[in-house]
Amino acid sequence: MSRKKLQMAEKILVCVYYGSNGERLIQRGCKLARMLDCPLYILTIDAKPFDEMNAEKSNYIEKWRRIAEENDADDYILKDNEERPIHKVIAEVARQKGITQIIIGQSVHSRWEQISKESLVNCLLREIPFVDIHIISVARYLKDPGSNYDKGVRAYLVKENESFRLVFKHSKNVIHEGIFFKESGTDFNNGVFKFIYGKGTMHVEVKEDYVEDFIKGIDNNS
Repeated sequence: MSRKKLQMAEKILVCVYYGSNGERLIQRGCKLARMLDCPLYILTIDAKPFDEMNAEKSNYIEKWRRIAEENDADDYILKDNEERPIHKVIAEVARQKGITQIIIGQSVHSRWEQISKESLVNCLLREIPFVDIHIISVARYLKDPGSNYDKGVRAYLVKENESFRLVFKHSKNVIHEGIFFKESGTDFNNGVFKFIYGKGTMHVEVKEDYVEDFIKGIDNNS
């Protein structure tokens, strides 16, 4: 089969947000695109205009652009100043580019469910039923936190409304005590919190002080 026919058959869109997991998602998309010999697009969505973003977000965007160029991606797409739900924006880009496969991270999928009480995948399938959707688990990358994170520090989780917030000072409101591994190269408290849970241990992802999702079945020590 010719390269042209292969490119017409599949087109991949990787949806990335800020943090080290974005690079891993792009790498996954690049690997898949090379295997299928097909076009690759990378998308970031943000509610703020680009010129109002803080330095960390701007740095991530420039990093994604550079990685896209280094891996011969067909385009890096930034949808800034975007007020629409993310599934609407993803679907619009998918239709414009003729996308057949979408890669998203587990944390984005989980956060969408927290906000909308509905699965991001279900919303996307309603909008673009012709697209295959891949949700990449964060858990598979957390076997060795030290490889992508700073040295762990003692931290705690406290209940705040329906969420859990990361704090570094013990109080009577503490629910869990554990070790926080902060993502390297970030000013925010983004990273992984590891703590004893039952007879084993658990990792949870932290995004700007708040827990994204509880990921079970990791490092089970029975």
